[in-house]
Amino acid sequence: MAYLKEQIKINRKRPTIGITGPDKGGGVAWFFTALGVRLAGGKPVRITPGKPRTADGLQALIIGGGADVDPDTYQKQNVVEEYLARTIQNKKISFWRRIGRFVRWIYYPGLFLVRKLFSRKIKWTIDRNRDHLEFQLLNQAVKKNLPVMGICRGSQLLNVYFGGSLYQDINSFYSEEPNPISIFPVKKIRIKKESKLANILGAEKLKVNAIHHQAIKDPGQNIIIVAKEANGVVQAVENSELPYVVGVQWHPEYLPQRPEQRRLFQALVHHAKNVNMQIEEQDMREALSQPKAPQIVKLEQKELSEFKARK
Repeated sequence: MAYLKEQIKINRKRPTIGITGPDKGGGVAWFFTALGVRLAGGKPVRITPGKPRTADGLQALIIGGGADVDPDTYQKQNVVEEYLARTIQNKKISFWRRIGRFVRWIYYPGLFLVRKLFSRKIKWTIDRNRDHLEFQLLNQAVKKNLPVMGICRGSQLLNVYFGGSLYQDINSFYSEEPNPISIFPVKKIRIKKESKLANILGAEKLKVNAIHHQAIKDPGQNIIIVAKEANGVVQAVENSELPYVVGVQWHPEYLPQRPEQRRLFQALVHHAKNVNMQIEEQDMREALSQPKAPQIVKLEQKELSEFKARK
């Protein structure tokens, strides 16, 4: 790994945003998350256990979701037929609006096929090297008051870092109907009024996608639950003491066509432009040399126990 000869200056115009992920299986998530950062005016940098740092200083951090795994179910099988039916019912729609609506309808099947082509089934959920890397990166970000966004697994890791706990399996919350697993926005959530998230999204009710089976249980120190489903499953958290630490259970990177989801990346980049410190190469070397955090050891032991129980 190439190390820095001198500290890189903070970039106020195009801040460097670190995006974590796995060594294998996270290419699609990286592409869409990086796209969100680029559209917001930031410079995305991919970080994995195999390539834990680049030579750039990090002004913000996105802790990404798990490796791409094909959803167990895929809703909207007849998306083209449904689009055509709706279009025929409304004959007043202009030609260009019809084209735009059609593009929106075929986006999800297209995304699903891309994920299917570039994803691989994962039988083992624990990635110890990634856990250690992300935990130490998060620790560095917190020490330097850097803006942080956790996505899905990243949101859960945020909570664990601050001393919270997780539900290993949330299917028990869905007694009347199965837990929907889809890249479509299929879950309705309610966002806490006057929270950072509500101000960013400009909404207190939202439909989001769902590609997860774990969720936050008990919030950690200074962690506030700011969004839930009707059944109580946590969908977003914030840190009440730090300048900008937000975690969302859904995947905003897969919804770039929705302005409110793009605002999450815009808010992160905006805060990154105003930081006074950043994570440098020497910070990462020091962090990775530290022993594994007790919270991570405990979490991995619990995941291992749950995994064995399901076999």
